[in-house]
Amino acid sequence: MNTGRRLEQANDNAAAFWLAQARAHGWRSHVRPGLTAVRCARTPDDSQRFVVTRPYVEPADVEQQLAALLDAWRTIRFTLEDPYGGLDLTRFGAVRMPIMPVMAREPGPVEGASAELPVVAPAHGGGALTVDEALDGDTFALVERTVVDGFPLPARQPWTRGGAFPESLSREPGCRAWIGRVDGVPAGACLTYDDGAATGVYWVATLSDQRGRGVARAVLRTALAHAHPERPATLVATSAGEPLYRALGFTEQAPTCWWNRA
Repeated sequence: MNTGRRLEQANDNAAAFWLAQARAHGWRSHVRPGLTAVRCARTPDDSQRFVVTRPYVEPADVEQQLAALLDAWRTIRFTLEDPYGGLDLTRFGAVRMPIMPVMAREPGPVEGASAELPVVAPAHGGGALTVDEALDGDTFALVERTVVDGFPLPARQPWTRGGAFPESLSREPGCRAWIGRVDGVPAGACLTYDDGAATGVYWVATLSDQRGRGVARAVLRTALAHAHPERPATLVATSAGEPLYRALGFTEQAPTCWWNRA
């Protein structure tokens, strides 16, 4: 499989997931060839999101589109994902974040994954580790809280139900949520989003007091095995998560540059 194609599938999936969140929250969005933008509006200074999805010949063209949107939306804070690395957004007051790899896993079975849900296994250090899909509003809220506290997301703390992931997001086609528990207590979670071409993995989080017990591995393995394993899976890896993703068969497609104006 061509690396460029997998990269574009990852870009398209990220853009589609942000558009799903926009629909769930009732946010405005703007889609142009090669650029998807979402006007997050939980608070007046909420960070807007921009995803570059295709290579560009002239960085100035993308920067001009960005400038117009920042002005129209009266943007204070934003994050822009540039997997092609050619933009310089310092003139917008943005800072380049550490480079992260866009990764993809080829379709196929997941070694060691259970075919049945919930998955039940011993947790490292003792206790019973279970992983299941969130199929109701209360369980989806547990996923949300686990991500907010485990990632963590300081801007969403203290956690309020629906502040990060409204329940309507769980009803968006392709969106699924996964929760891991140790002895019945929430310990880790993630979301997946299937757009028909690839399944994106998002917000893989483990609560701080549950780390080192194999929770993230079990949650991710379960999600990969049950969320369209016949499609490629994509994600953007943090330095902490990259070793786990490589162990589960993900390979780097390209480095991505994220710009952030706080």
